[in-house]
Amino acid sequence: MSSLSKRLPAAEVEQLQLGAKFFRGLGDPTRLKILELLLQRERTVTQLVEILGIPQGRVSSHLACLSWCGYVTASRQGRNRYYRVADKRVRRILALAQDMVADNAEHIWACTRLERSP
Repeated sequence: MSSLSKRLPAAEVEQLQLGAKFFRGLGDPTRLKILELLLQRERTVTQLVEILGIPQGRVSSHLACLSWCGYVTASRQGRNRYYRVADKRVRRILALAQDMVADNAEHIWACTRLERSP
């Protein structure tokens, strides 16, 4: 982003960085699966651990990321916290992404640039 910061106004660079961070929140297969599961219905960490088969700490870490970015929210019911999608636009974002991936899957798989750090 340093080359952009030399050519663009600071406010625009900040907006681009924020947009990139927004997409990084969705840039993990486990977080995408969690969102898909939460679009079906509210779930607890325990339920997500059982479905995903990964340690509770990792699920909680992904939920924290999704929560900080505004994708999910939680409510306490007794001793449990129930997580749900916080914004109905998440469903549309994921559906649009799935459509684009389906249309461009071969190119996405072949792309080696996304695997490198900038």
